[in-house]
Parts: sequence; structure tokens; C-alpha cells
Amino acid sequence: MAHRTPRELADQLKDGLLSFPVTAFDADLLFDEHTYRQHLAWQASYPVAGLFAAGGTGEGFSLTPEETATVVAAAVDEVGDTVPVLAPAAGNTAQAIRNATDAAAAGAEGLLLLPPYLTEADQDGLLAHASAVCAATDLGVIVYNRANAVYSAQTVAALAERHENFIGFKDGIGDIEHLTKVYAANGDRLFYLGGLPTAETFALPLLQLGMSTYSSAMYNFVPEFALAFYRDVRAQDRAAVTEKLNRFVLPYLEIRDRAKGYGVSIIKGGLKAVGRDAGGVRPPLQDLTETDLADLTALIEALPAGTSADALQRA
Repeated sequence: MAHRTPRELADQLKDGLLSFPVTAFDADLLFDEHTYRQHLAWQASYPVAGLFAAGGTGEGFSLTPEETATVVAAAVDEVGDTVPVLAPAAGNTAQAIRNATDAAAAGAEGLLLLPPYLTEADQDGLLAHASAVCAATDLGVIVYNRANAVYSAQTVAALAERHENFIGFKDGIGDIEHLTKVYAANGDRLFYLGGLPTAETFALPLLQLGMSTYSSAMYNFVPEFALAFYRDVRAQDRAAVTEKLNRFVLPYLEIRDRAKGYGVSIIKGGLKAVGRDAGGVRPPLQDLTETDLADLTALIEALPAGTSADALQRA
């Protein structure tokens, strides 16, 4: 059973860094629960505001509904008393509702409603889809504005009016005009989080649009650096943010952009680089090449004391 009401969950999440733990796989690309639990315990040992199990970085798109339920249950059991665990709700409406039901049974605190499936959807359809999921659960629900699920400001407002447990808006597109409209129409009724790939790149400007937090994938393998970056963003320390962008984030992006799908693969590469191997990625994604992994390892090792690969491995 969830420890927080949807409103309490929103208050917890809006003022802290969020992350999506990778899902550990063994050599046969089956769920490796032991390694996953070890990773979660390490992640929860830092002051992160919330962990999203089986999300995008967790390769939720490659998991069966049964695997998703198992991954979420393991996360709640391992760290649910320490940090809020949120679960995905994905696919068609019936599957998303099933995910929501399984998440509630496991004791998850909330849901991230992912884009549905490979079809175009207009606002009435998106409203019906999201509304059905919100109505099927008491958990707090955050919609992910991305791909074929682009929610207009009016649709977001309609969801907020209909469902008290609709608490958040995560953006993965970065359309400034659209974000301005969403925030202007909904204000503090919701909390807003950045969800663009490698969110650190956009964190400072999006803060000005009302996005007080974001999800950091690199928190998986350099948590101290990710938390320091977030503190600089919230302090609006442009010089410190720019220094960290130049030192690590932008070179990291250069490696990430060498192959499609590396946005997830590079996170597991980072874990391998710091001695916390969580296995490879499932097809159709591909693991980093040896050259790319070597470049990433060198980049991590060049970080200051306390955030280098050696220091993190000893932690």
C-alpha cells in the first residue's frame, strides 16, 4: 500500500532530483533481481526524491506485463520504505490499467503514464485514455508528454479537473510555447518535470518555465555529480551549470549520439565503467562498442574526487 497520498507524493517529487533505474539483466537478458536490488539500494542511499521503476531507462518497453510487475514489486520491497517508487503504465488502455493495478498491489507510490502505442491520437482520444487510467487507480498519475501522446493545455486541464489523483506533467518534447500554455492553464495544480533525453542539458532554461525538477538518467552511475548539477540548477548558478556541461555533460552527449538507442545503452555502459555492471540491453537496442565504452570510462574517471569511477566503486 502506498505511504503517501497523491498530493503528498507530488510535494515530495517536485523539489528533488528524480531518476529511472536501469533494469538489470543476466547473460541471457533475463531479469537479474539480485543485481537490480543491489543497484536500487545504492541509488536510494543518496538523497534522490523518487525512483521510477521499469521506465524508459529501465527498458520498460522491452518488458512483458508480468516482468514489469516483478520489477516494480522488487523495487518497492527493496527501497520503498526509503524513497518513493513509481511504476509505468504503458501500451493500450487495458494494458495500462493492468500495469496500474499491479503497481498498486505491489505498493508503488505513483504511476508514469507513457505514450500508448503506434498510432496517431487526437486530444479526445488522449483524454479518454488518460482518464480511464486515472479512474482505475488511487495512485498519483503523471502523464508523459512525448511521441504520439502530446497533451494540449486544455486536455491537461480537463484531466486535472476530473481526477484529483492526476498530479504531474512530464515533458519529453521541449516545445517552449506549448509548455508555457500548459503551465499558464494549470499553474500549481500540477508539478512539472523535464523528461527530454539527458535532461541536464535543458534543466536551467526549463526551470524558468515552471519545471522545478527533472529525471536524470546519469544519476544511475554518477549520482554525486547528478545531485550537484541539480543543486546548481535550483540555485540558478549559471556559471556552475555551464562548467559542468562543458566538463562532462556535453562530451557525454557526443558519445550518446554516436548510435541510435544509445540513450539507454550509455547508462548501462556507465554502470559497467564504475564497476556496477547491470548487464547488457535487450534488442533492438545495442550495447556500446568497446571504443565508446572506453571513451565513456575515461570521461567518468576525469571527474573530480568523489564522482570518479574509482570513488563510486568504493562507495
